[in-house]
Amino acid sequence: MGSSEFWTTLLVALLGILLLVKLLKTNQRFSGLPPGPTPLPIVGNVFQLNLKSVHKSLIKLSEQYGPVFTFWFSGYPAVVVCGTEAVREALVTHGHDFSGRYLFPVLKRISDGYGVGFSSGERWKQLRRFTLSTLRDYGMGKRSIEERIQEEAQFLVTSFRNKKGGPFKADFPLRCATSNIICSITFGERFDYEDQNFLRLMGMIAEAIRVLSSPWMQLYNNIPRIMNCLPGPHQKFFQNITSIKSFLNKTIQNHREVHQKDFPRDYIDTFLNKMDEDKNELNSEFIQENLLLSTLNLFLAGTETTSTTLHWSIQILAKYPEIQETIHHEIDEVIGPNRIPKTEDRAKMPYTDAVIHEVQRYIDIIPMSIPHMAMSDVQFRGHVIPKGIFVIPVLSSVLKEAGHWETPKSFNPSHFLDEKGCFKTNESFVAFSAGKRMCLGESLARMELFLFLTTLLQNFVIEPVIDRKDIDTSPITSGLLVVPRTYEFRAISR
Repeated sequence: MGSSEFWTTLLVALLGILLLVKLLKTNQRFSGLPPGPTPLPIVGNVFQLNLKSVHKSLIKLSEQYGPVFTFWFSGYPAVVVCGTEAVREALVTHGHDFSGRYLFPVLKRISDGYGVGFSSGERWKQLRRFTLSTLRDYGMGKRSIEERIQEEAQFLVTSFRNKKGGPFKADFPLRCATSNIICSITFGERFDYEDQNFLRLMGMIAEAIRVLSSPWMQLYNNIPRIMNCLPGPHQKFFQNITSIKSFLNKTIQNHREVHQKDFPRDYIDTFLNKMDEDKNELNSEFIQENLLLSTLNLFLAGTETTSTTLHWSIQILAKYPEIQETIHHEIDEVIGPNRIPKTEDRAKMPYTDAVIHEVQRYIDIIPMSIPHMAMSDVQFRGHVIPKGIFVIPVLSSVLKEAGHWETPKSFNPSHFLDEKGCFKTNESFVAFSAGKRMCLGESLARMELFLFLTTLLQNFVIEPVIDRKDIDTSPITSGLLVVPRTYEFRAISR
């Protein structure tokens, strides 16, 4: 054997020994995890995923391995939790234990663990408590924010009416409307639907969400170092996030320049006050990084999830005219043609309420929740879940669980109606998640969905441009969020 062959053989042997030692250490550290599919070295169980619909792959695996199992994403394991009982046990009974936010590579890169949405531990507790209190102070769940939504709904009606019955895509005006609500709370401003800078911002958000929910981000999360060196849509995603952050930084700086401590106008002003109050506190989390990332969290979540739900509602109502007609009848009976819809009308409109809930159930907009993490070693269903482990509560497995819904895979408002036609709740409705990290803006989103949808249907009949039977209400892609297909519609004045 020549010297070069000797050294090559030695190098391969050493690498093999190092890999074996690493595997043994990994197996020892995670020996108490639930069983699951056998992972391959380096790539884990990635080849068992449909990258366009990860949650469906995990639900399928739960049929073989049970409601709690381990799945390896490259070099890191995740504890997957499926089904109503197991998910509620994880999120509610063990809500504190699993309250951390697991930062897989894309979230790590864009947030570094700052902000109310992506933080854990004491940072998250401080920011969540402050954010909930501040959102309430600026009207969330109260009459004052209802009036803002009612006003914005009229701008949305005008936008639809300006189409004069011609074909148009509804996603952008809906995104503008919902964004204006969170903008008014977060930085005290609304934008015209024709404002080019605002439209450019909405376009960046739409593109970022599409890429975030695409297979490109699944690849990035599995092989980030390689993907950082490769071209592709993921690079545009990070560019868009940088541009959105730049817009928010300028907004924060503008607030600083005119800031009056005794007259806070919005979330940013109130955060600046808190930063000033805590400037001598060593452990305060009220710092610039958390202000920027919390504002980004609120802005993106408040814009995208509600507008996407409304977008899907429009598609479903266009596809099923009998459902739309029943809502029109309920609007005519309870509200009439002229009075502006109010939140209190919801209690008298069980069918409309049921349709809104069923849209949320059917689309399951965040099918795997936002990533959770174990905050300490946890005994869970006979297994030891180590601190720092990635935990995936598959919300889709609850929202579509057979036995808890009459027709889990079909759109059916009767899921939320009793035999007398009254609205009924269901414990498997987890569209806003559950437990400690339940959606911050749930009450705001509920109000927006009802007021925007009833105001639009009070004024218009939504007609599809293509044949109704050709409208596909399945997502075009599913990742962190599910992304609907885009069709053109006509808004015909009633």
